[in-house]
Amino acid sequence: MTKDKQLALKPFDFVLAIKIAVNRSQNFLLAQLASEFEVSLSTIHAALSRAESARLLSRSAGSPRALRPALQEFAIHGVKYAFPAEIGRASRGLPTAIGAPLLARHFEATEGPVPVWAYPEGTTYGFEVIPLHPSVPKVALKDEGFYDVLALVDALRVGAAREREISINELKARL
Repeated sequence: MTKDKQLALKPFDFVLAIKIAVNRSQNFLLAQLASEFEVSLSTIHAALSRAESARLLSRSAGSPRALRPALQEFAIHGVKYAFPAEIGRASRGLPTAIGAPLLARHFEATEGPVPVWAYPEGTTYGFEVIPLHPSVPKVALKDEGFYDVLALVDALRVGAAREREISINELKARL
């Protein structure tokens, strides 16, 4: 039987692959991922299948595992084109890109607004960068490695040349 539809990778597929990559020693259960991201089991299964078809993940050993070189390449060179950043309104939220702690330490503090993922419990005021999935801010608060990598990806999507250069080096170390 042949497939009659072209694969369409979704932003959540990439987010899920990042979650698995940064927690490489953990064997995730689908139900655990569904609960953490507040989505259905079928959504997790479909995302894993698409990420596996795109060769970002492998389930050959049972539990999903990141194919790190491919994921790194896609994060650095593909995400900004496949999932271009959407800039929203001024908002309170969780800092991302140059505003995130990992990147902020590389730059002098500025008085202007920083990029944020809108989040009601957030304490930083800035301009909203729509996250790759609505659950990203909540999951990021519980998983520092996940937060760092997605903030670096956002820096590639919205940042200036120096921010992108630092983000690429940091991503290479983490993926």
